[in-house]
Formats: sequence, C-alpha cells, structure tokens
Amino acid sequence: MAKDYTELAQDIVAHVGGKDNITKLVHCVTRLRFSLKDESKADTDYLIKRDGVVTVVKAGGQYQVVIGNHVPDVYDTVLKVAGIAGEGSVDADDDVVEGNLFDRFIALVSGLFQPMLGTLSAAGMIKGVVAIMAALGVPATDGAYVVLNAAGDGLFQFLPLILAITAAKRFKMNPFTALAIGFALVYPNIAASFAGEQPLYTLFAGTPIESPIFSTFFGLPIIFPASSYLSTVLPVIAAVWAGAKIEKGFKKIIPDVVKVFIVPFFTLLITVPLAFLVIGPVMTWASDLVGALFTGIYDFSPVVYGIVLGAAWQVLVMFGLHWGLVPLAILELQKGPGVILVATIAICFAQAGALLNIMMRTKEDKVRQLSIPAFISALFGVTEPAIYGITLPMRLPFIMTCISGALTGAYLAFFDVKMQVMGGMGLFAIPSFIEAGNGMTLVHFLIAIVANFVLGFGLTQLVKIPNLFGEAASEPQDVEKKEFASEVSEQAISSPLAGTIVALEDTPDAVFASGAMGQGVAVEPSVGEVVAPADGVIRLLFPTNHAIGLATDDGAELLIHVGMDTVALEGQGFTAHVTQGSKVKKGQLLLSFDIEAIKEAGYPVTTPIIVTNTADYAKVDVVAEGQIEVGTQLLDLHR
Repeated sequence: MAKDYTELAQDIVAHVGGKDNITKLVHCVTRLRFSLKDESKADTDYLIKRDGVVTVVKAGGQYQVVIGNHVPDVYDTVLKVAGIAGEGSVDADDDVVEGNLFDRFIALVSGLFQPMLGTLSAAGMIKGVVAIMAALGVPATDGAYVVLNAAGDGLFQFLPLILAITAAKRFKMNPFTALAIGFALVYPNIAASFAGEQPLYTLFAGTPIESPIFSTFFGLPIIFPASSYLSTVLPVIAAVWAGAKIEKGFKKIIPDVVKVFIVPFFTLLITVPLAFLVIGPVMTWASDLVGALFTGIYDFSPVVYGIVLGAAWQVLVMFGLHWGLVPLAILELQKGPGVILVATIAICFAQAGALLNIMMRTKEDKVRQLSIPAFISALFGVTEPAIYGITLPMRLPFIMTCISGALTGAYLAFFDVKMQVMGGMGLFAIPSFIEAGNGMTLVHFLIAIVANFVLGFGLTQLVKIPNLFGEAASEPQDVEKKEFASEVSEQAISSPLAGTIVALEDTPDAVFASGAMGQGVAVEPSVGEVVAPADGVIRLLFPTNHAIGLATDDGAELLIHVGMDTVALEGQGFTAHVTQGSKVKKGQLLLSFDIEAIKEAGYPVTTPIIVTNTADYAKVDVVAEGQIEVGTQLLDLHR
C-alpha cells in the first residue's frame, strides 16, 4: 500500500506560510522547490526538525524543502492538500528525447499515456463487465448494457482527444488548440463525407496503397481511412507535434495584441488540413502496405505468417498499422472461417502472464497498484494499460510477450486453427473458436491461451524488473534485497568521472555537505562524461538529465548529481545516453555534459557521488584522493 503523505504535506504547506504564500511549486530529484511571496513567513527551524523532511535550503530564489527519493509522491500530495496547480518536475526542453529511435518512441508513448493509466485500466475493466453481460445474453439494446458500454468504450473511442491533451503538454502547445485538432480528426460522420458509391478517381491504382478519392481540399486529394481516426494513437500525436511547431512559429511573428486568437487561427488553419492531407494518408498507406506484406507472407508459409504476425502484432497496434489486416479479416470471415487474425487473439494472455510476474517481483508499490487493473483488463483483451503503462516502458517484459506471441502464432498456424466468427476479445474470444464437428479447433485455441500465459510469466522471469518511478522497495522486498546484498561483505565503487577529488563536506551545497542524503564523495570533473561505476540498473533519470540514480548488482544505491542547482538549467548542456530502467555495464557512458556552458551559466560543476542507502552499510570509506581517472577505485562499502 502506498504511504499516505497527507499529514506531512499539510505541515509543509502550513510552515512555508500557507498556500497563499506559494507562487510556484516544482520538484527535482529530491526537493520540493517553492517560489514564495515572502520567505520570512516560512518556519525553517520547524521544517528542518520535522520528520519526513531532510533539511531546508534557500538558494537561487527558491525555498527548497529536501524530501528524498519519494519527493514525487509528497509533491502530488502537497498540490492536493493546498489546492494549487503545480508545474510538475523541472523539465528539459521536451523537443528532444535522447537515445535511439526505439528508446525515444518508448519514452514518448509511455509518457503520453502515463497520466491516464488508472482511468484506462478502469475503462478496460468496465469493458470486461460489458463482455460478461453479452456472454450472459444481455441484449445490446438493454439500457444498462448501453450505458456501461459507453462508460467502458468511450475512452478508447475518443482516445485521440486525451492524447491531444497529453501531447500538448509534451510538445509545449496550447492544450485547447491541440484539442481542436483532435476533435477535427474524430468529428462525427466525417468518414461518411469522404466516402461514397463512386470515387472521383483512384490514386495508385493496382498497387497495395490504392486509394479511392471521394473528396478534395482545394483540388488536393483527401485520403481517409475506412476505419476513421477513432481509437487511433499516432495520427493525433503526429498532428499535435506538427501543430506545436507551427504554433511556435506564429507566436514569434504575431503581435501580442492579437496573439490570443490569431495564433490558434493560423495553427488550426494549417495543421488540420495537414493532418488530413499528409499525416493521416501516410498512416493509411503504411497500414495498407502492412496488409499486403502479411498477405504475401501467408501465401509463402502460414507457419512463418503465424510467427511474424504473433511477434509483431503488438507493435503494429501501437503504430496503428494493424488496420491493414483488420478489414481483410472482416471480409474473410464474411465468407466463412478465417485465419488472418488467429495468431493475434490470445496474445493478451502473454501480457497478463507478464504482469503477474511483474506484480510478484516489482519493488514499487505504484507499479503493483497499476498492474492489478491492467492484469484484469488484459484477461478481457484490453492490453493498452499493460503495454503503455508497464511492459513497454520496462522494455524486456514487452519483448518477452512478443516472443510468446511468435511461438503460439506458429502453433496455431501449424494446426490450421480457424476463427469461426468475429467475436469478443480475451476470454470472450473463446466462443469464436467453437467449430461444429471439430472440437480440436477449440482445444488448440485453449492451449494457445494457457501457453501465452505461461510463456509470458516464464519468459519475464528471465529478465530483471526495473523501477519505473524511482520508488523505494516495499517492506518485504527491502528484506529480500538486504539478504541478497549481505552476501557481499565489501564492495568497491569505481569513479564515474575523471577529475579531482573533493571531500563531500566541502561541496557548495548544505544538503550534500551534511551527508543528509547519504555518505560519499564529490569530484570536480575535468571531462564532461559520467560512466557507470558498476554493473547495475538505472533506477532514476531526472528529466533534466543532471542527476542519475544507479542500483548496482551488489546492492548499492548510488546518486550521481552533476553540479549544484543545475536543475535550473532545464537540461541545457546535458545529454542522457541511457533511459530509466536500462541495464548498464561498468564503464558504460550514462551522461555527457558541457562543463564550460554550466560554469558560464554560473553553476558549480562539482559532482557528488552519494550512497543513498548508506544505512545498509557499517562504513563507507573514500579511498581516492587528488587527480583521478574514470575507473579509479573511489569508495569501499563495508557491511
């Protein structure tokens, strides 16, 4: 159970002078950073002595209440009890996400879905309730069925609208302008406006991306998907990204006196047609090409088709490319039993199995709490909460479910299992495989369900479960961690930087100098690179890339904080080469930073390396002095 920080939050608000004294509140890796109207109203002496507060620092025009690693939870509670709107964690320039394309896509999508995960899971569970009602014979016209179906399915139908809001925050765009773009994409009956019995003409006739044109925009062809943009993900994200760029450009040239309405006017005037004429068609063509590709693979070998589709299905769904296969499957089933989507139907149980494993092994209460409703949703075929909220950000569990899908896809294809009708999802897909006179069709599908669940659980057991939120372990897992770490009586930590040793007490920050965050040492860097001082997992990577937390394989928890108050630079001069949850090897590059740019901005680059779980050790010895190189033995940890 998550810890209740209400009392602490109320005390903090009261002793910084009350909510009326707060003009701004953000948080960084360990601190609540208040901007106060009158700092003299804050009772610093009380807060320093208060349990739950490490100390108080006044610097850079901010009143900083140092909390520790659980600062995000305290921050959220402070906002709630004070009834104020915070500005979140101090972010870097969100136009750039570091890492390879896959890492950047994961960071983007999981970040956009993160705020809605609880509601998404709840809606998935309601969809499961509706599926149970249908299975029990409740007609679709029944009032309770209609209302609950709207409650469960409405969020998924109009998902582009919520994504417009989260994408607006991510890309720094006016949220109402972004919503207007989303509303345009899902405007009622717009699909009917771009369809008809006889097209004006056909683009790319005879190719996989053949596109009948029923309407034009000032002579330019409008290519609209038959499935519409309801329930889609990427079109609205791409449209808001483009809109943010356009909005930013007009903000620079439009006079302030008319900016409030002229900027959104031109932004919508350009972005919405762009979405319909370019962004949407590109996604439609990509779906058509996917359909053609998989049709060719099936003609070559049904088993290879099962392997490839089973492995790729979840990725296709994330990009919205599965629509190239869904219409083909519907047409196939209108003529009789079909095979096009058979390899995909039971993959949701691999997600369920992976989630069960994650629930059992995670060290974070928040992950466990999110996993429970996501697990229930996955059983009913609704995997968005599981994928976007948990397995995809963790990466390896998601890959394990794709492997499971490939194996079961091959099994179903080998035995030529056919879906009899287009039915429900998850557990309620089972009736779709009941074939008159052939009980083995159902048996094979049930085997695939069990196999996916077992494989999802078993394959995830082979990988480490990273932290997603940087939380401390819950009580039972703390005991387990300590039992494991106690096998190492002494651990050597090498230096993650090259430079000159600085005693921790000599650092220009009272929190680090006092040892309140833990024992350690600091380095005045000569090279702007931070490497992994030991094998481990990245438990924390702050959005501004100025601080990184590493849990070593031997049980040490380290915080490397580049410079003093460098959070204020908002990421300028910092580059991350890993992502939160990454498994890293000793010597691997973690961060790079511009020493001169940081100094020119007026901030020290002295970098503390802190053992944040100092309490787990009898002694932390600094064994280096003077000039050091990367890899020089820095600390000895004694149990």
